[in-house]
Amino acid sequence: MGLILLILMIGVPIIEIAVFIEVGGWLGLVPTLAIVVLTAVIGTGLLRHQGFSTLARAQQHLAQGRFPMAEVFDGLCLLLAGALLLTPGFVTDAFGFLLFVPGFRAAFRGLVGRYLESSGRVNVQMGGFGQGPTPNRDPSVIEGEFEELGDAEKPPSPDNENPWQK
Repeated sequence: MGLILLILMIGVPIIEIAVFIEVGGWLGLVPTLAIVVLTAVIGTGLLRHQGFSTLARAQQHLAQGRFPMAEVFDGLCLLLAGALLLTPGFVTDAFGFLLFVPGFRAAFRGLVGRYLESSGRVNVQMGGFGQGPTPNRDPSVIEGEFEELGDAEKPPSPDNENPWQK
């Protein structure tokens, strides 16, 4: 992983400089710089619009008692897209704009999920983490399950006190 990061840290700036030289040779200095600034402005607008939309969907899923896994991933992709679009360069802008395409993010999410599952780094399980708000339920009541142990199964406690009631 460290080698890949090193190659990216060295390779991406070299590629960006080469593309800047080529585009600057075709268009000239001022139009090239104008395009760089324009992509940053457009990227900021897209980030704002899609970021608020993703946040609203995440809040909706949380209100329904479901973990917003796709929305969290989309939010991370949008954060990366914003960083790439604010970084001067045409190659980083291309990858940044790709991350704004919902279909690309969905395909990327599937690819990352399969990679993480196959590498054994995480156990990906899709599902809710609760049933959501239930009407007419007392918020001070915590529901759960218990199993009553017989006297022989109880852990020893000093003076036969209940350690949970101290």
